[in-house]
Order: sequence, then C-alpha cells, then structure tokens
Amino acid sequence: MEFSEKELIKQLKNGSIRAFDDIYDMYGRRLYAFSLQYTKVKEDAEEIVQDVFVQLWNSRATIKQEETLRSLLFIMVKHHLINAFRARVNSPVYEDYVEYQDKLLGDDPHHLIEYEEFLDQIEKALSKLPVTQQNVIKLSKFKQMSTSEIALELSLSEQTVRNQLSIGLKTLHEVLKDVVLLLWMLFFINNVF
Repeated sequence: MEFSEKELIKQLKNGSIRAFDDIYDMYGRRLYAFSLQYTKVKEDAEEIVQDVFVQLWNSRATIKQEETLRSLLFIMVKHHLINAFRARVNSPVYEDYVEYQDKLLGDDPHHLIEYEEFLDQIEKALSKLPVTQQNVIKLSKFKQMSTSEIALELSLSEQTVRNQLSIGLKTLHEVLKDVVLLLWMLFFINNVF
C-alpha cells in the first residue's frame, strides 16, 4: 500500500522506520545526483546523503513541513555541501576545490576567487546590513530556522522576518553581484528538480 508524502511525513514524525525508508526511496537518488554535481566524488556525495537522512531521522519530531520534504532535504544537502567545501579549503585536497571552481566558472581568471575570500566577502557584506537583517539572514540561511522560529527568537512578526530576509538578500545580491553564481549556490532554495 502506497502512502502520500503527507501521510509519510506524519508517520515519520511518529517514528515509523517504514515511512523513513519510503522517503529515502523517494529522494535519495535525487539528493545524491545533486550532491555529486558539486562534490564530483561518489563517496562524498553518498556520505552527504547519509548524513542528511540521519539528521532527518534525529530531528523527525520537530519537522515543520506537512506536505513535502523536498525543500527541507535540499536545503540540508546544501548546508552539508557548504560545510564540505569549507573543510576542503583547510585540507590537503584543496586542489579538488580549485578544479571544481575552474569547471564551474571557466578559464576567466577575473572570475576565479578563493573560497575563503568568498566567505570574507559574505561576512563583510553581511556586516554592512542593519543588525536585524544580519540576524534574520544568519538564522534563516546558516541555521536553517523557519520564519516562525526566527520570529520567536528575535521577537518579531513573521511578516517582518520575511520582509527583512527579502530586503537583506536583495542587498547581498547587489553587493556580491560579481560572485552571483557562488552566492546562488550558498542560498539555493526550492525548485531543485
């Protein structure tokens, strides 16, 4: 008997291993393919997918999504990819990252930047935003908090959180327009497949 994703989410929240397996079957391959695009290493992509599903299982009781887990799972993968790239920058396999950048951005040295420099640019751009926008963006994009969680945390209305996030991201986009492709990867949301 097949269940809708909505029903699978409900069962997952109640601790159903069967629902977890069905959700894995539903998304595992797509998440792997997405990860592989960026890691270029099968084992790394597999590890990221495994980590995401372990995280999903461990946080199943607090899942806010009711209709679909697609956005949540791809956001989780995105954060794991970012962490993997940060780790690579400080590891002996940094050359893999440089090769990745070369393939991603082409041969134009004007557009090739070091990942640490990119992170510095993000931090500098964030520091120029009003404090509320900084906090909202950090909680939303780096800590994966929902609008309602951020509103509660910062004692703001949900609409204010949405407005501040939108304005802040537009400002960041403008400030970092020379590295839009990497910014896109960092803030990638929804509509993946």
